[in-house]
Formats: sequence, C-alpha cells, structure tokens
Amino acid sequence: RTIIERPQSRSIVARGKEVIVVGAGDAAQLMLKEILRTPDLGYTPIGLIDDDPRKKNMRLHGIRVLGTSEELPHLLRDRRPDELLIAIPSASGGQRARIVEIARAENVAVKTLPGLNELIAGDLDLARQVRPVEVEDLLGREPVEVDVDAIASYVAGKVVLVTGAGGSIGSELCRQLARAEPTRIVMVDQAESALYEIERELVDERRFSACVPVLSDVRNRRRLEQVFERYRPDVVFHAAAYKHVPLMEANPLESVANNVLGTRIVADAAVRHGVERFVLISTDKALNPYSVYGQSKTLCEWIVGSHGERDDVPTKFVAVRFGNVLNSAGSVIPLFRRQIERGGPVTVTDPEMTRFFMTIPEAVALVIQAGAIGGRGRILVLDMGEPIRILDLARNMIRLSGKEPERDVQITFIGARPGEKIHEELFAEGETWKPTTHPKIVALDVSPVERTWLEAKLDELERLVETGDTLELVGRLAAIVREPNGAADAGAHRILTESQPDGFTPASLPE
Repeated sequence: RTIIERPQSRSIVARGKEVIVVGAGDAAQLMLKEILRTPDLGYTPIGLIDDDPRKKNMRLHGIRVLGTSEELPHLLRDRRPDELLIAIPSASGGQRARIVEIARAENVAVKTLPGLNELIAGDLDLARQVRPVEVEDLLGREPVEVDVDAIASYVAGKVVLVTGAGGSIGSELCRQLARAEPTRIVMVDQAESALYEIERELVDERRFSACVPVLSDVRNRRRLEQVFERYRPDVVFHAAAYKHVPLMEANPLESVANNVLGTRIVADAAVRHGVERFVLISTDKALNPYSVYGQSKTLCEWIVGSHGERDDVPTKFVAVRFGNVLNSAGSVIPLFRRQIERGGPVTVTDPEMTRFFMTIPEAVALVIQAGAIGGRGRILVLDMGEPIRILDLARNMIRLSGKEPERDVQITFIGARPGEKIHEELFAEGETWKPTTHPKIVALDVSPVERTWLEAKLDELERLVETGDTLELVGRLAAIVREPNGAADAGAHRILTESQPDGFTPASLPE
C-alpha cells in the first residue's frame, strides 16, 4: 500500500548526499521513511521518479514525484543530484541497464536496492541495503520460486552432509539448507579457512549452531567412512570438485583423483550407509567434454547414473547440471573486477566467446529443489537462460566502474586457454529431455552406463593415478568417455565437438 502525504512543514537540517529515488512503490516508501528518520545514512532525497503518470507531483513522505523515467535525462541535468537510487526490487535487468546508461551519460552515480532474491534473504532495513549497481543486476534473471514444502519434506528434521562446504556453491548450500531446519549439517571440506568461515557465519550471523565442520579430503576413504558412521546423513550434496579448466589440463592426475575417484568414494559411502538422497553438483562442461575437467565430470555423472539404476540400494541418486555461476571464487567477474581496478587491460579470450550464467543463490535454490524432484540416476538440467557474450560482460563491468571501454580501460583478446570451448551447451545431440514439476528444471532421458564396465574403468584410472602415469591417464580418460558402452549406446556424450544445434538453448525449453 502506497501512502501519499502532503509536504511536512519541518525542514531537513542535516543534509547528506542529494539523491533522486527511482520508484514510488512500497519499497521506495519504506526506504524513504528510514532515510528521513535516520540522518546518519547520509542521504537527502530531492525527488522521486515513477512511470505511473498519475503519481506526478504527488508526494511520498513529503518528497515530490518529479516525473517518469522518460523525463530522467533532463531531470538529472536540471536537479544535479549526487546519486540516483533505484528502489524497485522487481526491476528487470533491462530496466536497470537503461537507468544506469542514462545516469552514466549525465555523470551521476547510481546505487540500487537489492533484487527480490537478496531482500528475501536479508533484513528489512532497506535503506542500509542500498549498494552500488553490480553487473548481476543487469542480467535480468527472474527470482527463483521453489516448492518450500517439497524441500522441507526431505531436509527438515534430517541430517544433511555437504562436501565442498567451503566453496562458492557448497557454502551457499549450507546457508539455504539451514533455513529448511535440518537437525544437523555436516560440512566437509579440505580448505581449513573456508570451512572455518562458513561455520562461523552459520553460528554467529544466522544463529544455526547445528553444524559440524569436518576437515577432510573426499579422497580420504577411511576418514569419510568414519564421518558417515558417526553422523548417519540422510541427504548428501556432493559439491567438492576441482573446477578450473586450464589448471586441470595442467594437473590431470589431481583432476581425476579428486573429481572422479572422490565422487566414487562419497557415492559408495552413501550406498553403504543407507543415505536417502545423493545430489551431485555437475556442470555443462560434462557435455561433449573437450577438457580433462569436463571428462572427469562426465564420469561423475556416470557414477551417479549407474548407482541410481541399482535395485539393491534405496538411495535416490541425481545429478544436477548447470553452467557458470556469477562471482564464484576464481571466476571471470572477480578477475575482471581486479583488472579494472588496476586500470586494465581486461583480458577476454575471444570476442565471440559466450557462457551461460546464473547467480549462486539462484543455482543453489534450484539444486535443492532438484533434490526434491529426485529420481533414480537422473540427470536434471537447470534452465540457464540465454548465453552471454563475455565481451559484453567486460564492457558492462568497465562502464559500471565509471570508465569507458577502450578509452579508459583497454580490452585485450588472449585466445582460448587449454581445454576451453568458445560456446558451452547444456544438452548433447542425441539427448532427449522431458519437463519436471519445476518450470526451470528438465530431466534428461539418457541410458545409464553398464555398472560392471564402469567399475572396471574406474579401477583402471585409479591404478594410473597411483602410478603417476600422466600421459597414459589422459589418453585413457578420453578413450573411456568416448567408448560406445560408456556413452550408453545412445550417443548421449559425444566427445571433441564444440557445435551446438542451431536455436537450441535452455531458453527454448517447453512452457
């Protein structure tokens, strides 16, 4: 409900930065109220912008609606505010981008309220949540809606184990799972500092004390056996993985040992201890795998698929495949940000390179939802939307920093690194899919690999890891992934191809 008021007679004594607020709805009303009663926030509102022409000249907490966004350029020139505040949490990426572009042309700084996803997770003190516009705000992804009851049905009152709990995905899994009221979250990671940080955050900031940090490598079979025996997890989210493509090209032994053999160890432990659900975090790079990392994740999906088909175990296995997440550790956005802060150049691999992107909270919410959908050995794929050109991402980030691409910050093309594709894909030729109960998740219809064959191949790779025969391991890994039996006879995973069917993107999923 919007409250329209007449101007207040009292004047504002302490004047901070003069700001124009874009939006005159409920969020703007709450934010204005806090700004006016809290001078130490340092803002002095001098006007509002709203696209409802009926609101023009009306007042919200004494502040006048100056006009619509169409009038914004000349209003900025006339009023010369210090900052523009976007107070529309539901604004699309395109709307935010347009406002930012107008403000940039008039040399006015822009800040924004967080989007709906962030506001839901944060507190209600809106004025203190105002922050600079980030590149994520311009991507225009819709807030994710999840079936809370379905998630609660398999998480609430259960013991949940998360591997890779200190990583970008693993730590966000812990945050969101804590809200679903499990009896305990067992957090496994080999990175001491990262594990400590997520434990302290859950205990100190989120008041969730039922978390157990376990410092362990997923390759440590004996230690994991102790952990499963002691805590008896009902649900396992397996997020532990080495993920940097060029680094895995240079260290294939570690890639196979950690990603493939580690997944095998965790999955076997889940079966032995009667875990109810096992959710693997997979990647679009498992598809048509061109790199050692991609090939390792293909085998991870096969491990899940082969276990899922077993009639002798109750565990429901599912793999969740998605693309890049924004702002994950070591990803392109933190890299570009550092390069821009240093004055450039910003290094882009190829002017045509594209990637699918999703925010970390969005991806994790859908991963947890996918766990509710479940299935036996299914591969579930998240709708990543349209692919984004990395060059466009770089240019947007430079502009958001207040600089101009090529004039203030140079962009340099360095060529694709070892193992990188120009375009990623989420579905392979020959893979068919069908809708699930969630509009942003589809299930692939692929035949699992034959379990006895796969176990023999994994034993072979384990021997090569133990002997340290890198060249032989790389050759065998590629050969295994493209063997007909390994590809489930359906051509579901074709290797060494970078093509994607024309017009076939996650955005073309059925209604």
